[in-house]
Amino acid sequence: MAETKREIERKYEADDETELPDLTRARGVSAVLDRGVAELDAVYYDTPGLRLAADSLTLRRRTGGEDAGWHLKFPVATGIRDEIRAPLSDTLPRSLAGLLRSRVHDEPVVPVVRLRSSRDVRHLVDGDGTLLAEVSVDTVRAERLGEGGGATASWKEIEVELADGADPALLDTVEKRLRKAGIHPSASPSKLARALEETTPGDAVPARPEQPAEDTAGARVLAYVREQIDAIVTLDPAVRRDLPDSVHKMRVATRRLRSAFKTYRKVLDRTVTDPVGEELKWLAGELGVARDQEVLHARLRGRLDELPPTLLLGPVHARLRIWDVSRGVDARRTALAALDSGRYLALLKTLDALLADPPLRKDARKAPAPVLARAVLKDYDRLADRVEQALALPAGHDRDIAMHQARKAAKQVRYAADAATPTLGKPAKRFAKRIKTVQTLLGDHQDSVVAREALRTLAIQAHAAGETAFTWGLLHGREEAAGAAGERAFPDAWKWASAPKPRAALAR
Repeated sequence: MAETKREIERKYEADDETELPDLTRARGVSAVLDRGVAELDAVYYDTPGLRLAADSLTLRRRTGGEDAGWHLKFPVATGIRDEIRAPLSDTLPRSLAGLLRSRVHDEPVVPVVRLRSSRDVRHLVDGDGTLLAEVSVDTVRAERLGEGGGATASWKEIEVELADGADPALLDTVEKRLRKAGIHPSASPSKLARALEETTPGDAVPARPEQPAEDTAGARVLAYVREQIDAIVTLDPAVRRDLPDSVHKMRVATRRLRSAFKTYRKVLDRTVTDPVGEELKWLAGELGVARDQEVLHARLRGRLDELPPTLLLGPVHARLRIWDVSRGVDARRTALAALDSGRYLALLKTLDALLADPPLRKDARKAPAPVLARAVLKDYDRLADRVEQALALPAGHDRDIAMHQARKAAKQVRYAADAATPTLGKPAKRFAKRIKTVQTLLGDHQDSVVAREALRTLAIQAHAAGETAFTWGLLHGREEAAGAAGERAFPDAWKWASAPKPRAALAR
């Protein structure tokens, strides 16, 4: 079973002459305890092309010390990483292999570097003996493995790792003492990065593909496309780890990417991007099962919490919980099955190929502002048509469907304006904000429609179990009222959002 530990640490340069200063002079540190020397032996794994190192991920199998086993580290922020640990075994545990899939695809991971370290450990503790941080002086010996291996390097470094629950400000006070002693932060973010730099001829780690130097419509659109693809790849392991909001963010990235393909079809050849868009639609749908259930449950739970206890008849909270758990388990299983599928792997490879050889059309070579503005306005015209259709219908099922279609069109306009904001500036940003207001109102209306269906199901289940369905019927009535209120507010919201003529504003 894998476990996760949040690492907050800083690394410093050292040599044979370096001595640690008196760290009890750092604010909050009462004593420095000598914990002896540990001998660590770690083999780092990556693809032959170092795809993990390119994304600042490290995968190692380490023996020695108190945390022997497999360790996979994901960057969170500068000096902060999440370390996922699995027990020591001869082969890479499946729990970690899945977290690598979006980066390595179906390439094998192989040993690339071996690091043997003598770690001289000291604990910084407060007056109560509580551990604040661990300071280690590491003597490192690195050996390059694999094809072209054999090169070696050695160095000494100091590592200060914050203890769980300790105040991060402690790292600043310790660094102040180290700097006064002439000890400065390391130029390398990790031991692996330094080992690769010093044992690999040429460029140790493949550089991220650079953005085109020219300022064209194609360059601007591709920058946005790359941003969304990077988000999908990065969020894949977060979804597998069930991190908060990860499913939603990954789903949004797939939708933004698909929307960009549709909006900027004069820049990117749709004969290439349309099939990719269909695969992105499939992925968003598989992820959407989990996200939609999460949103729906939160809405229904909130509605129950609004009611006074006298109107909560029957075991309504228990029934909602059972309904959510049964649907939630299936939803998560659906999302994970999609990420483990061959279809998803093929999509990831297709996205890589698209970036490597983008299907640019003639407009891609033009100045970005006019091309992007025209594309956004074309989406806006489509939205305006859908809004007009929805407003012309009487309240009821057909209008619900029309408003949902308008919502999807509004989302595409907002995404298009977001993508164009780096080029068009504040007018596009303000426009996107106004359209988001319309999208939010239409989204609330659609959530109400979906909630009514769920409440009807819950009422039927309660009735079948011999329970009163009163509370579910009451909530159904409230959702009907909320939907009607949204419909009444919609015309004014649309009038406000479209009042500053978008064509004039974006054409400036």
